[in-house]
Amino acid sequence: MSAAGADLQVVVFGLGDEEFALPVAAVREILDHRPAFRVPDAPAWLLGLTDVRGTSVPMVDLRVRLGLAAADVTLATRILVVDLPRAGGEPLALGLVVDRVLDVSAFPAGAVEPSPDVGTRWRSEHLRGILRRGGGFVVLLDLATLHADDRALASAGLDRAA
Repeated sequence: MSAAGADLQVVVFGLGDEEFALPVAAVREILDHRPAFRVPDAPAWLLGLTDVRGTSVPMVDLRVRLGLAAADVTLATRILVVDLPRAGGEPLALGLVVDRVLDVSAFPAGAVEPSPDVGTRWRSEHLRGILRRGGGFVVLLDLATLHADDRALASAGLDRAA
């Protein structure tokens, strides 16, 4: 099978009652939750820094970043360490805090549907599309837009943390 017809492999995770996904290739590792070192004057979604194998990694509350209400940390809370693409440089490692990781799933290459413009609860500019799964939907996030023009990371010097 050619690369163009290859299945889309995604890590499926939960935020509240909703299911979201990121491409497996973007997720470096999945960690148990740990406290972050707070950064002064950071926006609410930027939890601070954590150490990942000797590297300082900014931790982002993905719920808050997407416009959802913050939630308490549970035993199921995880950190998805992702490599955020950056123009003309090394990718930026970010720790995305999610409520729970559900699984790794494969979808046919053509399974991504455009997200309907019906006024969703999440910020639509961060959505790459939707996937159908078991009578429900999985929202495929666009990792590149999550922090595309984000001055908060840069102003705190965290865009160079990784």
